[in-house]
Amino acid sequence: MRPQDGRGPPRPGCQRIDSTRLEVLTEEGSLGEVAADLAAFALHEGQELPGDLVEAGGAADARPAFRRLALLHPPGGGRAIAAGAGSRDEIDAERLRVLAALVAHEAGRLGAESVAWAVPDSLPREEAAEAIVTGTVLADYRFDRFLTNGEEDRPSRLGRLVLADAGGLGPAAGRARVAAEAQNRARELQNLPANVATPSFLAERAEEIASEHGSVSAEILGPAEIAALGMGGIEAVSRGSAEEPRLIVLRHQGPGTGRPPLGLVGKGVTFDTGGISIKPGPGMHEMKMDMSGAAAVLESVAALAELEVPLDVIAVVPATENMPSGSATRPGDIITQYSGKTVEVNNTDAEGRLILADALAYCVELGADPVVDLATLTGAVTVALGSTYAALISNDDALAAEVERAAGSTGELAWRMPLHPEYKDLTRGKLADLANVAPKRKAGTLYAASFLEEFVAGRPWAHLDIAGVSWDVGREYVGDGATGYGVRLLVDLARRLQTGA
Repeated sequence: MRPQDGRGPPRPGCQRIDSTRLEVLTEEGSLGEVAADLAAFALHEGQELPGDLVEAGGAADARPAFRRLALLHPPGGGRAIAAGAGSRDEIDAERLRVLAALVAHEAGRLGAESVAWAVPDSLPREEAAEAIVTGTVLADYRFDRFLTNGEEDRPSRLGRLVLADAGGLGPAAGRARVAAEAQNRARELQNLPANVATPSFLAERAEEIASEHGSVSAEILGPAEIAALGMGGIEAVSRGSAEEPRLIVLRHQGPGTGRPPLGLVGKGVTFDTGGISIKPGPGMHEMKMDMSGAAAVLESVAALAELEVPLDVIAVVPATENMPSGSATRPGDIITQYSGKTVEVNNTDAEGRLILADALAYCVELGADPVVDLATLTGAVTVALGSTYAALISNDDALAAEVERAAGSTGELAWRMPLHPEYKDLTRGKLADLANVAPKRKAGTLYAASFLEEFVAGRPWAHLDIAGVSWDVGREYVGDGATGYGVRLLVDLARRLQTGA
């Protein structure tokens, strides 16, 4: 991908979003029969160490307490980690993802290039395999492309993960690897500075995805096409920036299922100053992550194509900066959205809902049913739910239930919040059909969702406000910074919709 008008730093090797190099293998042999620099196994309460490790150096330090790691030195050589897993009644996929991440971090500290894991029998085998692969791949991610110090000064990364006692688990491990690698690519997009990851950069990434997968096609609309379509929300938000907006449309054509395509919409504000309603200076550098929804949608399409999921998908990403300038949209301006509805722009820092309104209406017009959007939309959601849950708001109980199941399965948690006619009433404008912000600051997350619902034409729709879960979550497998939230959730959701599971 080319530098943007010379504004970006030199970017050798930055042409591709390729954030992992971890090989994942499955072996039928036991842990002791698998060659690796480091062996790992879960240790539950009441469980004895494997026979060949009872006499290992460090065996006395092994404890079943959750997150407790003990490094063992078997008599025959090598190294092993006993990962405390707590009670068998408490173990689940999330706990195993955490343990796998802790082991991956320890492997990096020890300089191990390969790890072998014994698949525990305390969970269904496929679930356990997917959890170990996911936790390891995500924990192995590093954002270091702009560091100029030598490789020897950086934390080491794994080259190979082997699952022992894993006969028949190859497909599950493969699915987990693809989804986790896609999440890491989304994290890479989030982490890139805004002078690199511009709207046109995201468009080029979409074209790259299409070039890599025969089932995917890309259509990129520039400023002239956006204006010709009457997408007043995208036009209004982009007006203050020297960077031109893009409307990105990706289509994944699965083998014919006879179902309408799943619509995915991701907010792609590549830098958000707040516009004329400018944000406070502290922390503004992190506003490069306001395209986290776009990153998740783009890379989930890539994962669905790689997994050959037989479900048609239409992904729409409105990409723009939100900047203040003499040409920027002013508070009080009135715009016309793609649907024809008019909106009072009372606060230019409530820009995400304006571009999503155009994208949602366009996605519905293209035939998507149902539609799911992801957006770092409101600060209010972080106050309400912190960094544990995304807010889920939906006009359809069946779709909401599917999203909740996918969220629970992947650990990308979502908490359903209500829609109510009184929230809808708050969005009514005085001089136009709608207002993007009400005079009274009430129920900010639900206000924004109620605003978006105006543009889905009654189709089944689910909105995920991911402002609290996209950055600085602190879980062991994503740490601080970019999380790539939503990629695995969307992949799991698409597979559920395709199978009806």
